Amino acid sequence: MAKPTVPRMKLGSQGLEVSAQGLGCMGMSANYGPAKPDDDMLALLRHAFAAGVTLLDTSDAYGPFTNELLLGKALQGGLLATGGAGVQVATKFGVKFTEAPPGWEFCGSPAYVRQACEASLRRLGVDCIDLYYQHRIDTRLPIEITISELKKLVGEGKIKYVGLSEASASTIRRAHAVHPITAVQLEWSLWTRDSEEEIIPTCRSKPFHFN
Repeated sequence: MAKPTVPRMKLGSQGLEVSAQGLGCMGMSANYGPAKPDDDMLALLRHAFAAGVTLLDTSDAYGPFTNELLLGKALQGGLLATGGAGVQVATKFGVKFTEAPPGWEFCGSPAYVRQACEASLRRLGVDCIDLYYQHRIDTRLPIEITISELKKLVGEGKIKYVGLSEASASTIRRAHAVHPITAVQLEWSLWTRDSEEEIIPTCRSKPFHFN
């Protein structure tokens, strides 16, 4: 039997190449019932990679933090070989956990962006994050301020590409004017089709990728 393969594709126009099918890792550690056993999830990651899935999607909010640690264990433990296409890790920042109710806030301040990025690098055990999304937009400050800090992190080699999650068309355009936005992530399904009104046309008019 031939080895299964997953087609590859480009995200955006800045050169990021990934498997056309990615693996969302949130449910391994949070949100859909209790966290699953690490050994089972490491086996799942190994199986996905062997099938040609190289794009792994996580966030510091999943767990929180434990999902990134799980991926770090897989990467550092050699379970995901780095030969061939290698692995592309997409993670996110922007949900800051606090002691005051409700226990979290959306934060895009430059200091927090940098702090969150460096913490994710440590948990993942990597020197550079392939695709770094702003998980939720902090409406308390202009998006240009957040993206400017992400641009600095790109220049420092700590992240390669920038993405936005759950952002409006206007926010996407303003962000892209500061630094290229490689990917936009939000729900698009039979249940939720609002993105067809403005988000998708915006992405199609720019070198973005909508997923």
